[in-house]
Amino acid sequence: MTNRSGAPVVVGVDGSASALDAVRAAARTAAAQHRPLRVVHAFVWPLYATAQGPLPTDLGLRRQADQLVAEAVTEAKKVAADLPVTGAVVDGPPTPVLLHAVRDAALLVLGHRGLGGFTELLVGSTAVQVSARADCPVLVVRGEPRADGPVVVGVDGSAVSTEALGFAFAEAARRDAALVAVHAWQIPTPFVAGEVLPLVYDLDAATAVEERNLAEAVAGWSERYPEVPVRQRLVYGAPARALIEESATAQLTVVGAHGRGALGGMLLGSVSHTVLHHAKGPLAIVRHRAGSHPH
Repeated sequence: MTNRSGAPVVVGVDGSASALDAVRAAARTAAAQHRPLRVVHAFVWPLYATAQGPLPTDLGLRRQADQLVAEAVTEAKKVAADLPVTGAVVDGPPTPVLLHAVRDAALLVLGHRGLGGFTELLVGSTAVQVSARADCPVLVVRGEPRADGPVVVGVDGSAVSTEALGFAFAEAARRDAALVAVHAWQIPTPFVAGEVLPLVYDLDAATAVEERNLAEAVAGWSERYPEVPVRQRLVYGAPARALIEESATAQLTVVGAHGRGALGGMLLGSVSHTVLHHAKGPLAIVRHRAGSHPH
């Protein structure tokens, strides 16, 4: 989690059961980090107002929005009675409202799907869009969290992977959990016509290089968090599949928003996008901010 001094944890709510799961997770995290909690609901109805003014049902819907925020605040207080909690109904579509709300936040927490979700396997569009663009880590919650299991983190050597490692170590220390650092690799294939690659690879030598890279990536954070037991897992194969498999027994999985293969800073990489949709439990997505220094 980012160390922005006094920054709140923000949770987005929309009246869904998944959002209440997110509220409980956000309250536990905020209480553990001694941070305030801010509940935000995006009230989209004013966008449909006519030129003559608000539609007749606008006032009733506004009351409903206020009520669901109040219910979320009450739910958070059940988790942590002394937690400072505020709630707000903000006019606008969910994605821009949430992105604005987290400009000064330490963490954004969302349910894996809202009222518009289609299946239990895929996350809602808001979670996808916000995870790709938020200026703080995003925790996407699926149901009640596990009380046991390790924190799993994907490692690929990119700058955002370093930040994801820092976030994962901090969470493992807070949860008194072990950490599993997963690095998946494959023999490279040509990306453009005419690209020349070696005809023969020494797999043993290549494996040794990847093992060394993983160990070096983890070493500094292990020194900083000596109390966290670490298991390094080197996988030959698709990184998304390896992380999804590990997520089945993890209490939290952490990925960078984009790695070496990402097309741009505002997009989720293919690995983080796949894991976001198919992880078996809570997933934290960490973006790299220009000029930022993890923890």
